[in-house]
Amino acid sequence: MELFNALGLNLKILIAQFFNFAIFLFILWKFAYKPMLKFLDDRKDKIEKGITDAEKVEQRLIELEEEKKKVLEETLNKAKKEAKNIIEISTKAGEEKRNMIITKAKEEIKDIISNEKEKINLERAQAIKEVKQEVTDLVILSLEKVLGKRIDPKKNEKIIKDIIKK
Repeated sequence: MELFNALGLNLKILIAQFFNFAIFLFILWKFAYKPMLKFLDDRKDKIEKGITDAEKVEQRLIELEEEKKKVLEETLNKAKKEAKNIIEISTKAGEEKRNMIITKAKEEIKDIISNEKEKINLERAQAIKEVKQEVTDLVILSLEKVLGKRIDPKKNEKIIKDIIKK
C-alpha cells in the first residue's frame, strides 16, 4: 500500500475506478458493441447473399441467352425448311401450269390446223366443182358450135362424162 501512496494513488479509488470501468465496458459491450457487431454481421450476410444471388442471376442469364440462341436457330431452320417447301411447291405448280398451257396450246393448234384443212378441202372441192361446171359449159358451147344445134341435157351429160374421163 505504501507503494500506491508513494505514487499518489489511493487503492480504494483505484478499485472503484476499475469497477466503474468494468461496468462501463460491460454496458458498452452489451448495448453498443454487441448490437454493432450484430448489425455488421447482418450486413455482411446480406452482401454475401446479394453477391450469391447476383451470380445465380448471371448464370441464369447465360443459360437463358443460350436457350434463346437455340430457339432462334430452330425457328430459323424451320422457316428455311418451310420456305424451301413453298418454293418447291410453287415450282411444281408452275411446271404443271406451264405443261397444261403447252398441252392446251397444242390442242388448239391441232384444232385450228384441222379446221383450216377442212376449209381448204371444202374450197378445193368447191373449186373443182366450179371448174367442172365451167368445163361442162365450155364443152357444151363447143359442141353446139361444132354441131350447130342444141343437144338434150341427158346426152350432154353422157358426152361430158366421157370427155372428162378421157
